Amino acid sequence: MRDVRITSLPAGVPPWRRAAWIALAVLLAAAAVWWLYHRATDQSPGRGRAGFNTPFPVVAAPVTTGDINITYNALGTVTPMATVTVRSQISGQITQIAYQEGKMVKQGDLLAVIDPRPYQAALEQVEGTQAKNLALLKQAQADLARYQVLAKQDSIAKQTVDDQAHLVNQYIAQTKVDQGAVDAAKLNLAYCHVVSPIDGRAGLRQIDIGNYVTANDTNGIVVVTQQQPINVTFSLPEDNLPAIMKRLASGASLQVAAYDRSNTNKLATGTLAAVDSQIDTTTGTVKMRAQFDNKDGVLFPNQFVNIQLLVNTLHDTTVVPTAAVQRGAPGTFVYVVNPDNTVKVTPIKIGPVQGETTSVTSGISPGTQVVVDGADKLKDNAKIALRQESPKVPSQSPNVTPPGDSTTTPSASPPSATTPSAPSRRGSGPGR
Repeated sequence: MRDVRITSLPAGVPPWRRAAWIALAVLLAAAAVWWLYHRATDQSPGRGRAGFNTPFPVVAAPVTTGDINITYNALGTVTPMATVTVRSQISGQITQIAYQEGKMVKQGDLLAVIDPRPYQAALEQVEGTQAKNLALLKQAQADLARYQVLAKQDSIAKQTVDDQAHLVNQYIAQTKVDQGAVDAAKLNLAYCHVVSPIDGRAGLRQIDIGNYVTANDTNGIVVVTQQQPINVTFSLPEDNLPAIMKRLASGASLQVAAYDRSNTNKLATGTLAAVDSQIDTTTGTVKMRAQFDNKDGVLFPNQFVNIQLLVNTLHDTTVVPTAAVQRGAPGTFVYVVNPDNTVKVTPIKIGPVQGETTSVTSGISPGTQVVVDGADKLKDNAKIALRQESPKVPSQSPNVTPPGDSTTTPSASPPSATTPSAPSRRGSGPGR
């Protein structure tokens, strides 16, 4: 191979001039790199040749007034008003099953029949004994009347009259015993027809025709569950209790809505019926019970539901889209759109949140335009360009969370409303 020597300067050039040429080449290379880098950066989307003069495209929405529902969320379990295991009061063989499994029954409806013949025979026996003793009583009373007449004529000893009177009293007592035996026999005969003690739904059959049942049978004949009306038991943090008790003390009837497992479909609407007498010290919660008419039978015992307790409603309050609320160094703030198409960081104080709507207690007034989309790169006094399209404001969700509410919602439920104590939005804040 040939040796190739590259010389940038002819021989005889002074060293100081050679160093000057090398320094100039380095400076030109650095300038070229700097120019290429900033040219690529300045031509990124949303930035012009200068990079800071082109407005940021954003979407704005006006601050309005409306109603905000303050609702506490909880997990609930459907519990029946009454659950009765129908058992036999006597012993005998099942001769008839009169109910249909899973069907509604009324109080007093026939459920099953136990062979009544032994109890009918027992009733006839005690009725015969009663009739015999009644006849003896009448005979003794007639003899006593004759003895009393003879005693007035001094024709019979007084002792005989007294003995007959005692005999009459014995027969009277015996007839009372006989009447009790007759009543007991009639009651046992009535127990042969097992009836429903409450209105409710009959469960699956526990025993079949031909089986012998006793009064001490554990399983019973059938389980009847009252479902109209029906209860839902749930727990709320103790911090929510003062607001609830204040509303109850004022005579208000608090509305309770039950939603399905996904927290999207409303199942039923009822009212708060009772609050437990003490707080559970292990969980810091208090149990409550709501009552639902459940005329359509959509609520079923032991069913899991999401509960939303409406505590109060704020009327004609200032509200902003939840997407407009930012969190950063100033605290909670919004970007207010100025008439000159710039934005201003405006701190606000927020109240309860309802879905995509947040109430504002101070800081802005209705009619003010705030940025709801594109605020992640804004800063104070940044120039903006309003986009023509407006975001669709979703309907108000039933999930309403007051500030600082620590109510737990299931992981399967949709994103709940944010609160002022929620973590700050990534990328938001002035100066970004």
